[in-house]
Amino acid sequence: MTFAHRLRPRLVQERESVSTLELFFDLVFVFAITRVTDFMADDPTGVNLLRGSLVIAVLWWSWVGYAWICNLVRADEGVVRVVMFGAMGGVFITALTIPEAFDDLAGGLDGPVVFALGYFVVRALHLLMFWVISRDDPQLRGQVLRFTPSMLIGTTCLLIASQLTGTAQTVMWFLALAGDYIGTLIGGTGWRLRSVAHFAERHGLIIIVALGESIVSIGIGVADLPISWAIIVASLLGLAVSGLLWWSYFDVTSLAVEHAFERATGARQIQIARNCYSFLHLPMVIGVVMLSLGLKKILSYVGDGNHHRLTDPLYGWPLIALFGGAALYLLALVWFKAYATGSVTVPRVVAAVILLALIPLAWHVPALATLGILTAVLLALIGFEMIRYDEPRDRIRHAHP
Repeated sequence: MTFAHRLRPRLVQERESVSTLELFFDLVFVFAITRVTDFMADDPTGVNLLRGSLVIAVLWWSWVGYAWICNLVRADEGVVRVVMFGAMGGVFITALTIPEAFDDLAGGLDGPVVFALGYFVVRALHLLMFWVISRDDPQLRGQVLRFTPSMLIGTTCLLIASQLTGTAQTVMWFLALAGDYIGTLIGGTGWRLRSVAHFAERHGLIIIVALGESIVSIGIGVADLPISWAIIVASLLGLAVSGLLWWSYFDVTSLAVEHAFERATGARQIQIARNCYSFLHLPMVIGVVMLSLGLKKILSYVGDGNHHRLTDPLYGWPLIALFGGAALYLLALVWFKAYATGSVTVPRVVAAVILLALIPLAWHVPALATLGILTAVLLALIGFEMIRYDEPRDRIRHAHP
């Protein structure tokens, strides 16, 4: 076997499972999400929550590009493996720089510039890999060429943002994301998919990664504190919230969308992949990260050891992040399913509205009670859906599309 043959990409098969290298690749995103949560938790102001969301959107677009590549060629074969490790390095350096993504810290390199350059490297490797694998596919090569300007606009705006401060800097971040996201939206549907099951599984696993961050936030919040009944109750309630969010995605919704995804053909299939998975999974991830921020703050309250602290309410932006994050996640799930299947899950819209309406009330109750309220609303939602949609749920879970 020649060296050139060893470097040759291998095509993904129709029912291919996610490779171990793709799971390894996700580890740097686990770290990045943790860094974003810590960045927002250190100073949970509205500005920092906005900045954290912008960073997640940039990181998400880095991840999305490789999800599409690895649906065409195996991540663990040939030159693709080398590119994946190179991209991991770029994402990891970008994640290390998250605390300095907007404001450079004293000493060392210029943080915002390093962040922007790390993103550029990740996107450039992604584009180069697409160029290589499209050499025998004129339609895909044309799609890559139409996509290139949006990539250049996004990375250029981010580099410009690294030289600015304040409102001007934030505006350039929005322009960077607009270049990427809107450019992709209007760039056509000439992309390729080789395995619907692989693509759906890949995005389901990244939701697991995000939910894992919510569990990590619970543990980190009390890691160095002596165990108490308040910590036990808060930890179990936080774990229940994460579990209920898992249930809301994986029990039926992801399967219903995947079935519609498999039935679709041509441009419609690419539209579902782009809109349901590449676009609508972003607000789900942002919602879970916001929720993680609220959970981390609640655990710091109940683990304080001060009896007075147990009665203190969770208020301000951490409270908005807790309830608003859960509501955002539910609404994104509704849109995710509605776009693919045409069915709107009304109870989830109602639950999201209730969570948002409860924020003023929760502002005045103990933090632990606030977590109990959130758990109760989600539990009521899942319980209602289990009873109300029992027959269609059974059909979706146990019948092939």
